[in-house]
Amino acid sequence: MQPSGDIRRLIEIMAALRDPVDGCPWDVQQTFVSIVPFTIEEAYEVADANERGATEDLREELGDLLLQVVFHARMAEEAGLFDFGGVVEAITAKLVRRHPHVFGDAKALDSGEVKALWGRIKADEKRAKVASSANGGPPQEAKSGALDGVPLALPALSRAIKLQEKAGKVGFDWNDVRAVVRKIREELAEVEAEIAEGSAPALSSEMGDLLFAAVNLARHLKVDPEAPLRGANLKFERRFAHIENRLAEGGRTPESASLDEMERLWAEAKAGERSAG
Repeated sequence: MQPSGDIRRLIEIMAALRDPVDGCPWDVQQTFVSIVPFTIEEAYEVADANERGATEDLREELGDLLLQVVFHARMAEEAGLFDFGGVVEAITAKLVRRHPHVFGDAKALDSGEVKALWGRIKADEKRAKVASSANGGPPQEAKSGALDGVPLALPALSRAIKLQEKAGKVGFDWNDVRAVVRKIREELAEVEAEIAEGSAPALSSEMGDLLFAAVNLARHLKVDPEAPLRGANLKFERRFAHIENRLAEGGRTPESASLDEMERLWAEAKAGERSAG
């Protein structure tokens, strides 16, 4: 079996790996459920390669993510559900359907109009799916909740944004970003109150409210909260590495340093970044 740029070779390799007799024991024992964490992990690694601007890593990580699609499709084919061709057909049909301004007779649209059109078409698709029969049975009962359709499996930050966006579409939203800032202050005060009370369950709940409000502020500022949080993580790693390196110059480790000393080195790293910027 030789490498190839043809997608058919990848499909053949996946079939060989899943062969119950001659395949790989690990691949053979996987299920739709067991493989999901790997699919999510690969998507994050694609995002990481993009964030770092690592083109070669991105090429490799996109391949890993594509493998996950092929893996799921192979298991579905074995179960008589659909195959990789069915996956490709579904997405191509959706793209054509949702872009009438490109593939149909709709007029030229700007970015905002395209987004609104996409939303209307998606809503129509959802209504059609709900009304259709499931496996020849009776039509599914329509759900009317404004927040329907936000997957539970989404990362918490992403799910918070989608829930807030859906609520905003029906008018449940602040019109002034300063009101969101006031809400954050309110939630922070409630966290402080629970710290004083010492109730762990209540404190966890209030922390959730505070984080949800912070996500709401990011949304109102048109900032994807994942991006600044990733940036903050990298900044923390960089500054803590400075602490470790400066202590190592004297043959020491963070465990042997006081908090005051490490905070001074942190401030030194911060000042260095500002002067370099």
